[in-house]
Amino acid sequence: MALEDAKTQIDHAVTRTDPRGLTYENAFGGAPSFLRRLYSKDLTGFDIAVTGIPFDQAVTNRPGCRFGPRAIREASSLQPFDPPYGWDGFDPLTEFAIADYGDMPFDYAKTQDVPAAIEAHIGGILGEGVAAITLGGDHFVTLPILRAHAARHGPVSLIQFDAHSDSWVDDDPDRIDHGTFVYKAVKEGLIDPGHSVAVGIRTTNPDTMGVNILDARFVHENGPAVTAARIREMVGDRPAYVTFDIDCLDPAFAPGTGTPVWGGLSSGQAAICLRDLAGLNVIGGDVVEVSPPYDTSGSTAVAGAHVAMELICLWGWTRRGV
Repeated sequence: MALEDAKTQIDHAVTRTDPRGLTYENAFGGAPSFLRRLYSKDLTGFDIAVTGIPFDQAVTNRPGCRFGPRAIREASSLQPFDPPYGWDGFDPLTEFAIADYGDMPFDYAKTQDVPAAIEAHIGGILGEGVAAITLGGDHFVTLPILRAHAARHGPVSLIQFDAHSDSWVDDDPDRIDHGTFVYKAVKEGLIDPGHSVAVGIRTTNPDTMGVNILDARFVHENGPAVTAARIREMVGDRPAYVTFDIDCLDPAFAPGTGTPVWGGLSSGQAAICLRDLAGLNVIGGDVVEVSPPYDTSGSTAVAGAHVAMELICLWGWTRRGV
């Protein structure tokens, strides 16, 4: 059946009539929506909206993650042939209606307007009763995304995969900086730091704003399964938002990012850790800082696409069969 479908399927991003189901369209052809899901601005009947925020004007080093959403979509064309591995047969592509909501429009010359635009964009998705999975973009975008989620759920538990704590002091409400979103999120009451955790940290910042830290060495010495168990203990059954900065991975696995740091997680460690979080009350998530210009192999975008799929699985795991 798959071979026969592959002969006839093309441009499922715009031609598919059923938002559910696997896709056998050739990975190397067609319009590259995320996981070959239908591009749609009408979210009626959908469960999840995948959206891109191609914003990278808040980076401290190398720009380029404005191209992240496009690259992640293209890389994801390798995945929609089969249910995701390691999820005990759970197939979110068949069980849930997932839309590619496209990218958020904004005026690149009016950076000061972007935070409110992001909050409104994500808030509009959530207002439709649809979950939002976001493709960044730099890590600043997570701050207004958290504002939109906290407006509906109250303070959430943040599960942050990152090389940096992103909690550097920044008391200027007008500054737009990808290294301070956690500081501002705690100050604004968007996250509950005591029940939040940052994983993979390997840069020095003396003030983590009360967020628990499981640094890269902890993961290496104790393993991803133990790491996931610790995360589960910290978060409990609280609403949790997962943000995955691709620089959590070692540059050997994800060289295409703006602020790479050696000694990070392997893609295998990240995969186990994410999958072992199944059952947490994940309400949304993002993958950020994928910067294709610094990776000629495309491996960073491939990792980003897999992370986004895992975020969909985490959201869907507790809602399957409902």
